[in-house]
Amino acid sequence: MDIRKKVDRFFTVLVTVTSFISVLALGAILLFVFVQGAEPFFFGTARGVRIVCERVDGLMVNGVFYTGTGTIELPKDTRNIALGFESGGEERVLDLTVNGEELTLNGEGELVNTEAYVYSADFPGAVPGLNQKIHIILPEPPYSFFRFITGRQWRPTYQKIYGILPMIAGTVLASFGAILVGVPLGLLCAVFLAEFLPKKAAALLRACIELLAGIPSVVYGFFGLMMLSPLVKNTFHTASGNGLLTAVLVLAVMILPTVITIAETSLRSVPETQREASLALGASRMQTAWRVTLVHARSGVIAGVILGISRAVGETMAVILVAGNSVQIVHSPLDSIRTLTATIALEMGYAQGRHGSMLFSIGIVLFTLILILNGVILAVRRKETR
Repeated sequence: MDIRKKVDRFFTVLVTVTSFISVLALGAILLFVFVQGAEPFFFGTARGVRIVCERVDGLMVNGVFYTGTGTIELPKDTRNIALGFESGGEERVLDLTVNGEELTLNGEGELVNTEAYVYSADFPGAVPGLNQKIHIILPEPPYSFFRFITGRQWRPTYQKIYGILPMIAGTVLASFGAILVGVPLGLLCAVFLAEFLPKKAAALLRACIELLAGIPSVVYGFFGLMMLSPLVKNTFHTASGNGLLTAVLVLAVMILPTVITIAETSLRSVPETQREASLALGASRMQTAWRVTLVHARSGVIAGVILGISRAVGETMAVILVAGNSVQIVHSPLDSIRTLTATIALEMGYAQGRHGSMLFSIGIVLFTLILILNGVILAVRRKETR
């Protein structure tokens, strides 16, 4: 008996510690994502001006000599910058003035605004074709959250514009379209499997549906790219079949196994006495299925719908293959779209600095969007049960 108590206590402690570590790790991940995503809206990219040199052996900055090609960071309140270096056997001097988010050159030389907040000066080097370059990077101020949510342009590399309204619209339209197509079909299939199909045939079909749930999403995307996109292109005579309509069809097919499996399991769990009582009162099998069985299984059906919505909103690979990935406001079901998840997947590999932080911000928006959609469904459910 003492050994059993010790074993039970050991496993109790083990489960408790494991659960605590799991919750702590999940909380740390969420905290990291939220901190990274919120940073661009509260802090600038740097405290002051930064200078990066290419093929410049030594650089004099405001009387201080620097060697090497690393990043030179100037104090935050620096407004006037004097750069001295040797180029082509001559001593060159650049006199610069920082005016907020702009940089002006005083005197001789040429300064090119290569991208937003970045200015470059180019000089002939000792080797032809290998010019000496000096890049002055101004700090980017905190980005407006309202501009981030309502902006219609996404140009993160050159113009430093981060507007995700087209992506939010694309995500919502694709998800709602998939729900409108997939959920009714899923419920019909679930009712047919649970109430009308013979048990052996239902078991075989159920196994096939569960097998569909295990197919990787990239396979669904490849199917949509090779089959549905040409079908949409030839039917509507468009330049490309990749767009909102194709994405809706692919997502609808993808959420079907989830909705069918969970809804059908909930329908089969309804006590047989409920069906017998309905049939004894003169109701048909169809009336019993829709007005009795489905009503009693409502909780499980709603759970299946919520999981289907979450998969539609969070889907990435399949949408990348068939949606077209153009950042634009949709005016037609045939227009190309880009979703929030597709943007993260496509740009995370090369995003740096504020661009990378903005992708974390997109993740927060996506997380919030899923919470809102699920909250609306749960609120409707509570209202109906009252």
